[in-house]
Amino acid sequence: MKLDILVFAAHPDDAELTCSGTILHHIDLGYKVGIVDLTKGELGSRGTAETRAEESVQASKIMGIHHRENLGLPDGFLQNIPEYQLKLVEKIREFRPKIVFANAIQDRHTDHAKGSILAKEASFLAGLKKIETYQNGVLQEAFRPEAVYHYIQDMHLKPDFVVDISAYWHKKVEAIKAFKTQFFVGEIDDNQPVTSISTPQFMHFLEGRAREMGRMIGVEFGEGFNTNRPLGVENVLLLK
Repeated sequence: MKLDILVFAAHPDDAELTCSGTILHHIDLGYKVGIVDLTKGELGSRGTAETRAEESVQASKIMGIHHRENLGLPDGFLQNIPEYQLKLVEKIREFRPKIVFANAIQDRHTDHAKGSILAKEASFLAGLKKIETYQNGVLQEAFRPEAVYHYIQDMHLKPDFVVDISAYWHKKVEAIKAFKTQFFVGEIDDNQPVTSISTPQFMHFLEGRAREMGRMIGVEFGEGFNTNRPLGVENVLLLK
């Protein structure tokens, strides 16, 4: 399957928290979007790898994405090593996306920055013909995405551009709350430990962050991204 946007996420729910509004918007524009989760999130304090897999399926249905899979790399121990790079290279060559979304370039969770570098470097390596990868025993063609954009996560980073997600905010929240073991969905679960992301205050933070990003471009809600190089502009009159 050819995808227009391929989202790499260190953990199930990373994409929902950070760029699901942008995903929803681009699906509405007619583009095909897929998510590849790098780990199963098995070290999370709440839930299990199995429950997060189930929640990922539900969130994917809400977003209407075209493909989702999990590479099963070790949660908490992501590394930018050839073994892991090649797994991402295989996916990039399989789906041949124009754009890759990747984890934040800097963040609180150690897997996020490592996942960021891993996706960025794999996107470059995927274009090198002398790196051979195979799918179902068939040699894959080299392919390099046009750009890698990094979504912003827990840590506040100044965005290089912001996407208007005002029309998709409520569906974004619905996709996030599909991860009911991880986040506050209306009541406190006394059978689960309280974490920094399982409280009502965290949901308020998400809304505040989205409103802050939106305010930067004069809209109600936004999602910010960082780039690895300057964006090219053909017509400055089309910029918001």
